Amino acid sequence: MRECGGVAALVGLLAPGGSAAVLEWTAMALCNLCCDNNQNRDSVRECGGIAALVELLVPGGSAAVHKWAAGALHNLCSDNAQNRDSVRECGGAAALVRLLAPGASAAVQDRAAAALMSLTSESGQSREAVRACGGVAALQRVLACASSAAAHDWAAAALRNLGHA
Repeated sequence: MRECGGVAALVGLLAPGGSAAVLEWTAMALCNLCCDNNQNRDSVRECGGIAALVELLVPGGSAAVHKWAAGALHNLCSDNAQNRDSVRECGGAAALVRLLAPGASAAVQDRAAAALMSLTSESGQSREAVRACGGVAALQRVLACASSAAAHDWAAAALRNLGHA
């Protein structure tokens, strides 16, 4: 997939304003490609995919798109310091924290909390960025009110990374 330009083609489909279905399926594909595969993670970053995924996390956007874009960011940040830096530099910390707002679906909160946990793993600058945009309070709210056990667990792990567990 990577060698034949497939990652670049997928990233090209992430243009804001595109069909919600195309954005959802593309973010899902990138999420799956980046699961436990650092070469694909690097390729997505090199093709501009991190910025494109962060841009999809706009308020009022599709919950399904938010879920898969946050899931992709979670996988992209796992064991990859360059990707954590890129997510932070693109404003990803604030975008992910916004997804934890009351009323967001359990699936969106689950993936956003997971992404924040990965983002804050071994990255002091990312921890500061999450703290600065209200991430601690948002994660504590998820921890107290989450309807999903997975969201609860990811929020607890992110708070641990932030020193607030």
